[in-house]
Amino acid sequence: MDKTPDILCIGSALWDIIGRAPVHMRAGSDVAGRITRIPGGVAMNIAMTLTRFGLRPALLTAIGRDSQGADLIAEAEMLGIDCAHVYRSDDLPTDRYMAIEGANGLVAAIADAHSLESAGDKILRPLADGRLADAGAPWAGLVALDGNLTQSLLAQIAAAPMFAQADLRVAPASPGKAERLAPLLAHPRATLYVNLEEAGILCQRDFPDAPSAAEGLLARGAQRVLVTDGGRPAADAAREGGQMIVLIEAPPPVLVTRVTGAGDTFMAAHIVAEREGAPRAEALARALRAAARYVSGDMAT
Repeated sequence: MDKTPDILCIGSALWDIIGRAPVHMRAGSDVAGRITRIPGGVAMNIAMTLTRFGLRPALLTAIGRDSQGADLIAEAEMLGIDCAHVYRSDDLPTDRYMAIEGANGLVAAIADAHSLESAGDKILRPLADGRLADAGAPWAGLVALDGNLTQSLLAQIAAAPMFAQADLRVAPASPGKAERLAPLLAHPRATLYVNLEEAGILCQRDFPDAPSAAEGLLARGAQRVLVTDGGRPAADAAREGGQMIVLIEAPPPVLVTRVTGAGDTFMAAHIVAEREGAPRAEALARALRAAARYVSGDMAT
């Protein structure tokens, strides 16, 4: 049986420690709620969503050889994620992310993802040593890449022959890390998935809506971008035949019960839709519906 993964998910895989409360919160709030620990990180979130759609993703990330790392690997493999190529470190602890969410959305979050940054290009070794690909036969399939990698490593990926034939799907980890994606803007095979704030950071200007942000990113050299804006219309913009084509779609209205991981769900659902041959407009609509189900609590974590 062919064990080649359907897609590589490169970036952060960690434990999400999420505190959720059913009331509006502000700085200093002290309320009752629920605290959960679930697998998280952009690459892991995308991989988990892809397995729910029937794909076989492989993780390229750094996970410590501590007890938390052992638990995370076991959980991921149980979900159907290939962890055979994960870089395991004896010296680096497993990364963690902690967030507080209220009825008004994300209140605050801290990402302790220093191990992934410290591991650097060690996580890419399977793409050079023949386990997944090598210099003579670079990876030519889908890659979901997240902005938790350092800017220097993302710049290296943008210029690396090992990614020259890959279908790169790129997302920032957060608005604070959006600038790291700048080296990938002009990559001819990259599709960027960003929200309105992240698009503004990449373009160093404010945009009133997703369509104008998508046009701004194409003007900066991007080949294709998808821009979301919460419950407002999203946009898919691409260069086709020398023209800029922008598609606009509004997400279904839902009651928001969670937000962490919504963007990753959108990206994964869009990748699956296009892999199945859906036209751009249909793929955008399907991804928005999947994200809406997720934030409403109808899609399992």
